[in-house]
Amino acid sequence: MAEQPELENGATSPDVQSSTPGAKLRAAREAQGLSMQDVATRTRIAQRQLEAIERDDYSALPGIPYAVGFARAYARAVDLDEVAIAADVRHAVHNSELGTNRYEAFEPADPARVPSRVLAWTAAAIVILLVAGFTIWRTQMLTPPTGQEIAAEQAKPVTAAKPAAGARPAAPVVQTVVFTANDDVWLRIYDEAGERLKDGLMKKGESFTLPANARNPMILTGRPQALSVTVGGKSIVPLGAPDRTISDVPVSAAALLARAAPASAGAAPPSAPSAAQLPPVRPVTGSVAPAIPAAPAPAPAAPPAAN
Repeated sequence: MAEQPELENGATSPDVQSSTPGAKLRAAREAQGLSMQDVATRTRIAQRQLEAIERDDYSALPGIPYAVGFARAYARAVDLDEVAIAADVRHAVHNSELGTNRYEAFEPADPARVPSRVLAWTAAAIVILLVAGFTIWRTQMLTPPTGQEIAAEQAKPVTAAKPAAGARPAAPVVQTVVFTANDDVWLRIYDEAGERLKDGLMKKGESFTLPANARNPMILTGRPQALSVTVGGKSIVPLGAPDRTISDVPVSAAALLARAAPASAGAAPPSAPSAAQLPPVRPVTGSVAPAIPAAPAPAPAAPPAAN
């Protein structure tokens, strides 16, 4: 492979620079006469993060999923092939400082123990196949039986009494799922067919209501703690540990309520019955001892006889 031409002081020629993902995005933006603020408005991504994408400075971004996601959104905004841009970014980010830091903890200290290149690529291919197979299996087995039972229970109409003849049946209760950003956070919400219901950066204070007809919706984000989730106005526990990327996490009303079910499993023991609730105490009855008759009075003494 021929070496790339270099300019004075080690600089790379303009043809080489324009082949980077950031340079392609910048060229497309300038060709359309768009400013960086215009792209930020279209993508709802912070301008400083878009500037980092244009500079190919992936170490300035929170992580690899953010770099790829921001680049795809940028490409859509300027009418470029987002799949090709995402592939270029993945290739570039794994060769950057961000990709090096991600795997440096797994590098052996002894170079003699480094596996061969063929073995390393074979192991990587096996891992990719296993992950793909697990993802397909998990998608098919996503909804647990408990979630289905909860959904069926929620779909029953709530009525206080049997309706009178001719009355309209009560409509099923709709559990609305709402996501609210406590801080700026990038997320993607998609259904089982891969359709994206929400994709991009949510600003602090912004809310998103999940469509009622979403089929097995799931979420991908790197900052679960920056989201508050409610189902029918009821708060749900965080979706994951702080600053840990989560993916394929179900966010339907049934799945979220199933997560919150164990918290309400305990119930207070019944209180002791009050004195008014106790049965009346019956008096103890028994045989009465017979009365002892009084001793008879002594007879009066006889008068003395006359002489």
